[in-house]
Amino acid sequence: MGQGSLVLTRTMFASLANRDFLLVWLSNLAAMFGMQMQMVARGWLIYDMTTSAVALAWVTFSFMMPTLIFSLLGGVIADRLRKKRVMIFAQVMHFIAMLVIATITITGNVTFTYFIFFGLLNGTLMSLNAPARQAIVPGIVGESGLGNAVALNMASMNLSRILAPTIAGVLIALLAGGDKTSALGVGIVFYVIAVLDLLSVVVLLLLRYEGRDVRVERRGMVSDMGDGLKYVKSSPLIMGLLVMGFVPMLFGMPLMFLLPVFNKEVLKMGPEGLGLLMTAMGAGALIGSLALAGAGNVGRKGLILLASAMVWALFMGLFALSGNLSMSLLLLAMVGLSSTAYMAMNMTLIQLAVPARMMGRVMSLAMMTFGLMPLGVFPMSIVAESYGIGTAFLAGAVGLGIATITCAIVFQSIRRIDKGHEPLAEPVSSNDYPGDPVSAQTDMAAKK
Repeated sequence: MGQGSLVLTRTMFASLANRDFLLVWLSNLAAMFGMQMQMVARGWLIYDMTTSAVALAWVTFSFMMPTLIFSLLGGVIADRLRKKRVMIFAQVMHFIAMLVIATITITGNVTFTYFIFFGLLNGTLMSLNAPARQAIVPGIVGESGLGNAVALNMASMNLSRILAPTIAGVLIALLAGGDKTSALGVGIVFYVIAVLDLLSVVVLLLLRYEGRDVRVERRGMVSDMGDGLKYVKSSPLIMGLLVMGFVPMLFGMPLMFLLPVFNKEVLKMGPEGLGLLMTAMGAGALIGSLALAGAGNVGRKGLILLASAMVWALFMGLFALSGNLSMSLLLLAMVGLSSTAYMAMNMTLIQLAVPARMMGRVMSLAMMTFGLMPLGVFPMSIVAESYGIGTAFLAGAVGLGIATITCAIVFQSIRRIDKGHEPLAEPVSSNDYPGDPVSAQTDMAAKK
């Protein structure tokens, strides 16, 4: 390996040299493995039980709706409590929930209603967990390492998207013993997910940095929520970035949840085919996140954000027109690459611009966009049942392109972002952070 390759490798994985970030990264990896395996197992069983794209949309709705209702509360909790404790509590509760649904499934007693209930429960837990997981990172790595850390977190998610779907699909196919209506394989996969949740908790227990309360004023939770909304309203840049975070939830991300329909209706394949599709998307996404991690503190971040969204729309449209497995896998990999570049850049820009005392609440608002995903999933699923899944994906690609162009016109400040260190809406100083000098330094660096 040459000197240049060594330098690139060190740059790409720089944040993993930080012990606490490495632990958070490993915890995220275990949790993401579980989430990706759950998507395959749940999607396969539900569509096999119902043969309905709308039924898949309802389960997606049950999982996403709590993020719309409870995410801001989760952000307030992340700003009020030690983030480590919030993360551990949510992960333990998810572990218990997976044990229950695994037992119900493997005994053959599972129904569509159970998936709706557990979707609501898991969505609520994610609303509490995700803001704390996002908000703890800047305090660990500081402003200088934030872009690399966000990209590596995306890489952990995408690594799971490569391996987990294939593992889940193969397990279901093998354990079903040829009976593809059997819930045995899905139930065992759910038990494996519970073990991954437990591993995630164990790793979090080793964290030294706990993510302290960084609020300036000690007021009620409702007031804290109001402060978060007022802060976003006062900053056109943050508002624009949050809207840009919502755009793919509406037009691009529903593709992932409706892949079981494409797999069965277009490719005519079983659970192993669904696993291959999700693995291809994850492989492209991993390449995209690692490339972003190795790129360093690149300029013209705003233009990169907009360009990656347009590339995402292009390859999604081409995927909608594909009809064979090989072409579908290639195009889906490009969808994964461009979508990851988009989401990682959007998340980095938000965290660079937001002060630490608002981080949990602003990140919770970013997570709330996941709760709005049914606004895209339901129409796309209805189009899929009426006109075919290819037509539905093509309509989503066109919508993503038009929405991106509209955002570029309306939020001109996004186009002007260079390094991402735009002035904050409010002055900050170390006096705002008694007892948390890391957060103060991060905010003041971002201010500069």
